[in-house]
Amino acid sequence: MDIERARSDLTTDGRLRAAINLGNPILAQVDGDTVRGVTVDLARELARRLDAPLDLVQFSSARYVVESVRKEALNIVFLAIDPKRANELSFSAPYVLLEGNYVVRDNAPVRTNEDLDLTRSAIGVVRGSAYDLHLTAALKNATIVRYAAHEDAVAAFRDGHLTALAGIRQPMTDLASRDPGLRLIETPFMTIRQAMAVPKGRDAGLAYLDLFLEEMRNSGFIADALERSGQGKAATIP
Repeated sequence: MDIERARSDLTTDGRLRAAINLGNPILAQVDGDTVRGVTVDLARELARRLDAPLDLVQFSSARYVVESVRKEALNIVFLAIDPKRANELSFSAPYVLLEGNYVVRDNAPVRTNEDLDLTRSAIGVVRGSAYDLHLTAALKNATIVRYAAHEDAVAAFRDGHLTALAGIRQPMTDLASRDPGLRLIETPFMTIRQAMAVPKGRDAGLAYLDLFLEEMRNSGFIADALERSGQGKAATIP
């Protein structure tokens, strides 16, 4: 491993600029003026190993992360692996796995994920999210209705504009548990593979990230970081 080339790939003017997606509450959370979570812990540990000052650049959704990679001179990002995103980014192996699930009304005449597509349902998603990209490619008959934020999609769902709401399993479970008129479709419609990524062409940096994440998984660092942020049961470590 050429550490100097890897450091050059992963920093700009000696600084590590890491994108933190606040749109995924399993991986990053805001606590007052502080941002925390497994992605923040990984970014800090990586900066320590590279002996580089760290800039945490916060975004409200994955879509804005992807759009800002070049203009913000981001060195690393934390995103779900997706073929469309791979046009601009090179992904590490996943460090956690999440599930994508639907919430529907309890009296909805659908029982399976397939039912939603067959009945031409209206499904709410956050624009540019991993599950938006996946469902756009996978669904044949359903209508995908896109919103800027999760809260907007939830509001539209509650107002009766949608048949179902798609999202990460844990927030979907919490939503259904707070409202007896809602239920979770238990079978996930996708597995979301969360990874670190770099802009295309930074092969030494990507190789370093793969080794770094392998150690972080095997040492228990990722599991401990998830536990500290209260997300220990929300993600699976591959």
